[in-house]
Amino acid sequence: MKTTYRAMQASQPGVLELVERETPAPGPGQVLIAVEACGVCGADAADIARAGPPRVPGHEVVGRIVALGAGVPAPWKQSQRVGVGRLGGHCNECAQCRQGRFQLCENQPIVGSNCDGGYAEMMLVRGTGLVAIPDELSSQEAAPILCAGIATFNALKKCGAQAGDTVAILGIGGLGHMALQYARRMGFRVVAIGRGSDIAADALALGAHIYIDNREEDAVTQLKAMGGAQAIVTTIDHADTVSALLAGLAPEGRLVVLNPGKSLLQVPAGLLVGGQRGILGSITGTPHDNEKALNFSVLVDVRPRIEVLPLEHAAQALRRLLSGDVKYRMVLTTGP
Repeated sequence: MKTTYRAMQASQPGVLELVERETPAPGPGQVLIAVEACGVCGADAADIARAGPPRVPGHEVVGRIVALGAGVPAPWKQSQRVGVGRLGGHCNECAQCRQGRFQLCENQPIVGSNCDGGYAEMMLVRGTGLVAIPDELSSQEAAPILCAGIATFNALKKCGAQAGDTVAILGIGGLGHMALQYARRMGFRVVAIGRGSDIAADALALGAHIYIDNREEDAVTQLKAMGGAQAIVTTIDHADTVSALLAGLAPEGRLVVLNPGKSLLQVPAGLLVGGQRGILGSITGTPHDNEKALNFSVLVDVRPRIEVLPLEHAAQALRRLLSGDVKYRMVLTTGP
């Protein structure tokens, strides 16, 4: 094993630099992985912007175990290919963990935010945060599933719709392009709602039965003409657009919010009460949830659409992602 490794580090807010670090030894309950691929997510920009102490961003990480600390459970072994998502491993001690709600652990590191992530050749991970990667997926394909994939997969599982129901996906980007694929394969009538006609062909190819250009068409009117959407999954940070779309929900329909955003949703109470409609927030998921998303992706042939750049081009990859000039996820690699 090398004594040093390369990492893209945020040493000051908004700036990434390539640095050389000493290779650490894993502590109790930790493993050291040699990173093969790391997806680039919009949330990384926020982590980099608020960097205090030097921090390595990245939370869609796939690599191989090169060292295990004391007390790591038996399923994990040397050279095994594993992943880690945004949630860096539950503590097994807090009230939420004792109830089995590991995704809500009160003492869980947030990868790339308050612990170092995967824009690096090496990374320390809690054993409880590890995800097994199926052989059928390449490391580059698996990486975005650990965030964009699990987020949309879990949101659709929670949305309350059944096979044959109408489900609308708002926002056809890094998250939305995964949601369309999963929704189609879960048996829903899938409506994609985006901005502009240029994305219509992609949305239909990814799994949408119907595409609505929200710039030129009235999405609420069209959804109502279909009987309303049993679920709307929103991936965008535009509160006015999301709020307006609530009227397109069928009675007892649910809006599932994936993008936390910064602006406030305007929600008419009568719309909720009169039709028993609901609004639900959805977080990513546990390592077990992530393995289900990965295995489902293999089973039904869902893959992220990716572009690949080497680790040292992380800043360029992030700029392109944020500009919308990517179809649909960027992935960094540490290999040749």
